[in-house]
Amino acid sequence: MSERQPLLLQGDASGNGLIRPPVRSSPPDSTLVNVHSEDSIAVHAAANGDEDEQSSQAGDENLKSSYNPTHHRTLEHPTSNFDTLVHLLKGNIGTGILAMPEAFKNAGLYVGLFGTLIMGAICTHCMHMLVKCSHELCRRMQQPSLNFSEVAFCSFETGPLGLRRYSHLARRVVTTFLFITQIGFCCVYFLFVALNVKDVMDHYFTMDIRIYLLLMLLPMILLNLVRNLKYLTPVSLLAAFLTVAGLAISFSYMLHDLPDVHTVKPVATWATLPLYFGTAIYAFEGIGVVLPLENNMRTPEDFGGTTGVLNTGMVIVACLYTSVGFFGYLKYGESVKGSITLNLPQGDILSQMVRITMAVAIFLSYTLQFYVPVNMVEPFVCSHFDTTRAKNLASTVLRTVLVTFTFLLAAVIPNLGSIISLVGAVSSSALALIAPPIIEIITFYHVGYGRYNWMLWKDFLILIFGLCGFVFGTWASLAQILNPSVN
Repeated sequence: MSERQPLLLQGDASGNGLIRPPVRSSPPDSTLVNVHSEDSIAVHAAANGDEDEQSSQAGDENLKSSYNPTHHRTLEHPTSNFDTLVHLLKGNIGTGILAMPEAFKNAGLYVGLFGTLIMGAICTHCMHMLVKCSHELCRRMQQPSLNFSEVAFCSFETGPLGLRRYSHLARRVVTTFLFITQIGFCCVYFLFVALNVKDVMDHYFTMDIRIYLLLMLLPMILLNLVRNLKYLTPVSLLAAFLTVAGLAISFSYMLHDLPDVHTVKPVATWATLPLYFGTAIYAFEGIGVVLPLENNMRTPEDFGGTTGVLNTGMVIVACLYTSVGFFGYLKYGESVKGSITLNLPQGDILSQMVRITMAVAIFLSYTLQFYVPVNMVEPFVCSHFDTTRAKNLASTVLRTVLVTFTFLLAAVIPNLGSIISLVGAVSSSALALIAPPIIEIITFYHVGYGRYNWMLWKDFLILIFGLCGFVFGTWASLAQILNPSVN
């Protein structure tokens, strides 16, 4: 299935793929929504000077606090705990895992080891934060479920009075970063396929990487003209099978004849550490699939908790990423490349089959990644045309342009590691580390942040960490792209 399919596949019932605004009655700017503090209720009562209205509001507050969104969800095909776990693993494990050895090279063996585990813990906590805010806002708005962009919208809409005017902006910002993230994934997929095919063909004859990208363009455009996900199900199953097989064989190569740990750097330089951050957060950025998975569970109460589906899945993901990064860097040292498959023996038939297998798997997965961004903009474009024929033509042109755009990005920046790090630093950090603490701070503004405001301090620390990674990771990635000879 898709490496990460955020949110937008569960758009409104009309199937237009756009984020649906929650059905609700917008409170006037002078009204506090679901305010739990006695002081703010008193202020509201004084402003209105009407005891009956105060009693009515208190009744509404009690109704909202007793509303359980999970009891109001109507699911046609709810997923079991195991199905949700499998989807969570699929949503987090993709091309990022193959780039983890290079991430360890930029961090050092032991910094990468402990840093990846810490990064996994922080990202998992941010996923819990997003689910918690979603539940609170669902009760507040009396909605059965919300997606990522809607959570951002509702947090501002029901937050401090001065921020409510920015609710639509918050939704657009989250949607924009989701679009950038998915386009970035498509660019990485394009380049990954071309590099692996080139690595196999270089054993027989040599061509420039851009020629392989150009040869892929037409079949990629034709494949992405398929508009119905139903027809892509066999493609997704084949891609998943090929990915598992390729990872298993790659791991066997990494574990064979490992050198001593003293042959690699335990700690890298500060200059390359931001590159590690970008690659690691790119690999862990599965926050977009969290709410759709939790919203579609038969028993959503099993999603959170210490031994819930989310923690179980993310522990597996963190262990896999750490293992591949640790053993891949230990095996190939400073010569490790942007994808571990590129380090496999070139003349070995089995390793060539692994490269081709992974290239085919990622090529087929491109369509599923591409489905998300195209369905974010396709309804808007088609709305400018009246006839069905014109709409279909506009959709075809749009898909062709977007695929060509990802091709041009890959051709201009044919450095897989740099693109992965840049996508991670820019969009993945914004969605996984910056947005959740901001949403939580605004969501619980009227409720409180706990004893000594511990929630507020915690969110500020995560926010500062995410902003530092965003700034320095983007700077280091752009510097490496502009000066590829400097590491």
